[in-house]
Amino acid sequence: MNLAEAAAQADELAQRGAERELADLRREWEDELEAAARGTDYRERAAAYRGIGQFRFRQKLELLRRGLEDASPACRGSALVSLEQLSRDSPGAVNSSRALLHTLATTDPNEAVRRLAVVVLKNGSPQRETIVLLKGLAEDDRQDEKLQSAARQVAATLQKRQNLR
Repeated sequence: MNLAEAAAQADELAQRGAERELADLRREWEDELEAAARGTDYRERAAAYRGIGQFRFRQKLELLRRGLEDASPACRGSALVSLEQLSRDSPGAVNSSRALLHTLATTDPNEAVRRLAVVVLKNGSPQRETIVLLKGLAEDDRQDEKLQSAARQVAATLQKRQNLR
């Protein structure tokens, strides 16, 4: 079994709620996942960053932040997918990376990475500066239509949550 297969198995265990088996699998693959995330091949790094979310490795958020700053768009995208997955139940992971997510959403050269960053912001606390940034992206005609749409939807979601407070 390789890292990608182990991560898929971990995701299945997490979805089933098999915590003990998931913990055992994490222990077994932790070192290999760390090594892959620090590797030279962007495909290995991307698989490792994606695996952090599939393994539900909340302890690896610092490593995941490195993925958000990786030179490869595939790695940044994989790190964003994992961050989104890890932040579904708790906004802490998004809140701690908010400034970096704002930067990715507004200036990343890859449109898919920018859209993913916008989607991840949905799981954070509804902070005013994020809502303003997203509304600005949504109204900017120079932006890609898909990015504008995602920003509009996430801004509306965060605005609703903020109004409920």
